[in-house]
Amino acid sequence: MFIGHFGIGLGAKKAAPKISLGTLFLAAQFLDLLWPVFLLLGWERVQIQPGITKMTPLNFSYYPFSHSLLMACIWGILIGFIYFFFRKNSRSAFILGLCVVSHWVLDLLVHRPDLPLYPGGTKLVGLGLWNCPVIEVILEGSIFVLGLILYLRTTKPSNKKGIYGFWALIAFLVLIYVSNLLGPAPTNIKAIAWAGVSQWLLVIWAYWVDLNRELKGNGNK
Repeated sequence: MFIGHFGIGLGAKKAAPKISLGTLFLAAQFLDLLWPVFLLLGWERVQIQPGITKMTPLNFSYYPFSHSLLMACIWGILIGFIYFFFRKNSRSAFILGLCVVSHWVLDLLVHRPDLPLYPGGTKLVGLGLWNCPVIEVILEGSIFVLGLILYLRTTKPSNKKGIYGFWALIAFLVLIYVSNLLGPAPTNIKAIAWAGVSQWLLVIWAYWVDLNRELKGNGNK
């Protein structure tokens, strides 16, 4: 799951218009922003194992701190609390927390049974849609398109940067997704980790885009 998570971030703008798209992207993709850092630190592990699923060759052998259900809930509470501390908006803070937890829920749909429920737990879960590529692509694409529609119904460009910068971001996300689907399998774990870290640039890009868009109607930004 990749663009599906960003679809959640886009769509959440409708429910929480005061939150920047950058913050929504950060929340929806937070587990995958943590994971490469933990990978580089040696706290979590992954192996390249072609054929382990039809859509990804990665064997996520140990990632309880970023991708267990319990920790996803804890990270969601933390992100929500930090936002509430600075903004004093409980509704927006709650939605941000849900965005964080949504990442685990979407991963549950596509991962093979490799997601832990809590650190140290032996039960692993996952419905395995990565072994059903057509269904996975339709599901993930639908989430992304729906989120995009909701975002476009909520905001409008305030200048040309809000048009071209936004659509460039959308096109880049789709390009990454297609490249992951059709490109060769990765060969280096550190390269995978650094590519994951680079997703912070997408968060920054989204902050910039949102600065150049405004809410439609009587929305409060």
